[in-house]
Amino acid sequence: MSAFIDTLRKNVELLSRPLTAEFEYIPRQEQGLPNVEQLKEVMGLIKTIVFPGFYGVAGKNHKTHEYYTGVHLEKLYSLLDEQICHGLRFFSGQTSETTLSSSELALTFIDRLPEIKRLLCTDVKAVFDGDPAATSYGEVIFCYPAILAMTHYRVAHALLQLKVPVIPRIISELAHSQTGIDIHPGAVIGEYFSIDHGTGVVIGETCEIGHHVRLYQGVTLGAKSFTLDERGNPLNIPRHPILEDHVIVYSNSTILGRITIGHDSIIGGNIWQTNSVPPFSRILQRKAVATSFMDGSGI
Repeated sequence: MSAFIDTLRKNVELLSRPLTAEFEYIPRQEQGLPNVEQLKEVMGLIKTIVFPGFYGVAGKNHKTHEYYTGVHLEKLYSLLDEQICHGLRFFSGQTSETTLSSSELALTFIDRLPEIKRLLCTDVKAVFDGDPAATSYGEVIFCYPAILAMTHYRVAHALLQLKVPVIPRIISELAHSQTGIDIHPGAVIGEYFSIDHGTGVVIGETCEIGHHVRLYQGVTLGAKSFTLDERGNPLNIPRHPILEDHVIVYSNSTILGRITIGHDSIIGGNIWQTNSVPPFSRILQRKAVATSFMDGSGI
């Protein structure tokens, strides 16, 4: 028993204070940190408000719907206020870009929820129109990972626009872990955006995507290289693609660098694209060569 106690005491001491340089990579936080479980609750409330009846409790008529919406908004405000406050404290070692309090930021976000709902409705429409297998808008909301990912993205993007630190990245990563769709909250995405299937899609921080754009599974909109400062640290400058309106990118294609894919263009599957293309372009692979052989000859 004494060996057990001695081992515990020794390792409590070792793990409780930074003894090596590596331990300094985990910042010590004396104040409260953002809580992932409470941020999941935040997203659950937002989904209930934006898609009434599909998530959580919904009213059966107009009056009860208004009542429940009010209850959900009040709870959302309280949770957001607390979590944004923790986010601001987490960021306190750096220069914050906002002078607003957590309560002001939470209230401003709630004021933007109607526009977030409107944008998500256009995404539902785009996903439905792009998939003959979809039988209704309701099925799209219930079943399609793109809508889950876009709900998290549009919330995270709105919070990032308000200069809320840390919280947007946590919210976007919650969707990433569920869907395999990785959208950085800093990306700018227009109306009627759709992702078919979705697994493996990556959209970088400085991407700019227009209206009526459709991506398929495995698409990467990434950076080709990083510009470094004098100390060798990467600079946060525009480095991801621009996709103009009505662009389609088929599965497993990779588009890298600060290039522009002109409007009404199609990027075929399995393409590696690092140069800009003009509007109405068609970028396709060379057709496969078909041949035949018998008894192993020709392999």
